[in-house]
Amino acid sequence: MQKTALIIGASRGLGLGLAKQFCAAGWQVIATVRNPQHAEALSQMPQVRVETLDMDDAGSVDQLAARLGDTRLDVLFVNAGVAGPQDKPATQANQTEVGQLFFTNAVAPVRLAERLLPLVDPAQGVIVFMSSILGSVETGPGMGMDLYGASKAALNHMTRTFVAGLGETRLTVLSMHPGWVKTDMGGDQAPLDVETSTRGMLEQVTQAIGQGGHRYLDYQGNPLPW
Repeated sequence: MQKTALIIGASRGLGLGLAKQFCAAGWQVIATVRNPQHAEALSQMPQVRVETLDMDDAGSVDQLAARLGDTRLDVLFVNAGVAGPQDKPATQANQTEVGQLFFTNAVAPVRLAERLLPLVDPAQGVIVFMSSILGSVETGPGMGMDLYGASKAALNHMTRTFVAGLGETRLTVLSMHPGWVKTDMGGDQAPLDVETSTRGMLEQVTQAIGQGGHRYLDYQGNPLPW
């Protein structure tokens, strides 16, 4: 039976790469974009259903949940996020910039997962939050992008709280580090291409089906220190 993945934030970069990988593996893919005018690449993929979503807007999340109806999701992959202010030291960012960064990267993904949880297969489902090694309190400091890393550390904390609230469950939750990838955020100096990273992440997600628990790992399956 064909499996279904919902990928949040798939118009470009890693999200688009994930959509391609899941499609190539025979999955049915539902992919969200903030602006449907930026969905040309997705629209050309026959197994993809494109939905519009602003993850920061609770009403938009509710509308997506209503449109999905009783769709059963095998994988919910929350990829959407922002880099935040990079042109200044973290201590010079203003309240609005920091608030937007932490809301989008840490609070909105977990709120979305809570709202869409009823759609995820309770026995075999996998929920993936796109995290980063920069969010590791042990190894992230000193690697750069301080505020971004702090927002991913907050996401990891929020995710662990989300998992604790699930109680006894067979769901699997992954906090995923994609590696340093050549994207708009990763830059041209990154050693990984999108295809290598997303192919690895698909492999980790596929292997995680039915395992249960919560793990923080990279695209190759290596566990990361919290």
